[in-house]
Amino acid sequence: MSNPAREEDADPKVRVRDLEKENRVLARKLARLDSNVRQMEEMQDATSKLLSALTQELEEERAKSHALLLNILPQQIIDRLEAGEKVIADRLPEVTVLFSDLVGFTATSSDLEPHVLVSELNVLFSRFDALCQEIGVEKVKTIGDAYMAVGGLPGTRADHVAAVAELALGMVKAIEDVGAAADRAWKIRIGIHAGPAVAGVIGVWKFVYDVWGDAVNTASRLESSAEPNRIHVSEPVAKLLAASFDLEARGMVDLKGKGETATYFLNGRLERS
Repeated sequence: MSNPAREEDADPKVRVRDLEKENRVLARKLARLDSNVRQMEEMQDATSKLLSALTQELEEERAKSHALLLNILPQQIIDRLEAGEKVIADRLPEVTVLFSDLVGFTATSSDLEPHVLVSELNVLFSRFDALCQEIGVEKVKTIGDAYMAVGGLPGTRADHVAAVAELALGMVKAIEDVGAAADRAWKIRIGIHAGPAVAGVIGVWKFVYDVWGDAVNTASRLESSAEPNRIHVSEPVAKLLAASFDLEARGMVDLKGKGETATYFLNGRLERS
């Protein structure tokens, strides 16, 4: 006697229907799988774009922070801080210090509108900053209308005395240009001295990189006893510059805390024949 189930199983039409049914089920599963894969790829793409955008924003913020730090600290000091150095303090065997001050600033500032005063100071000090970068001298700080720069710090020019002399000459030219453009009689006194110093970072909030020592004090004394728009230098500086620069002996000057001291005026570079 024949088995109906076996006959049905053997029926090609039934088998084809079963295969078609299985194919439809498999197709639906593959479609769902394909949809899930596309969703995962879209999520990965969105995540990748988000991470890329966040990384770019982070790099931009780092660049801004670095630029801000460069307005406060020399690059080599930033490198040392980022490397984990906690106390930045260096004894420098020989640096050249420039100290400058605007002549009659208090009287001039009282006659000007605040925005005019700040605008002209900004133009002037921006010229000084550009000269420092161009020549290879480190601007250390401004205090009111005073401007201090130092040559010979790590990472700056080795011929720091000549570099600071070039800076001083450029500063006198800059103040003459700014004064002429503003139709104002801006004038400056500049003092330069070379010698040992100590440099370091002080403070944890609004910290500063500063330089201390006799070289700084003497440069300040030379500045305060200089004549308007003249560069007053010490004898050691004059001797180091004598081969390339025009120097004028001023004679003995009574410097505060130093007594009678031989000093010179720096007039410019020597003309080469």
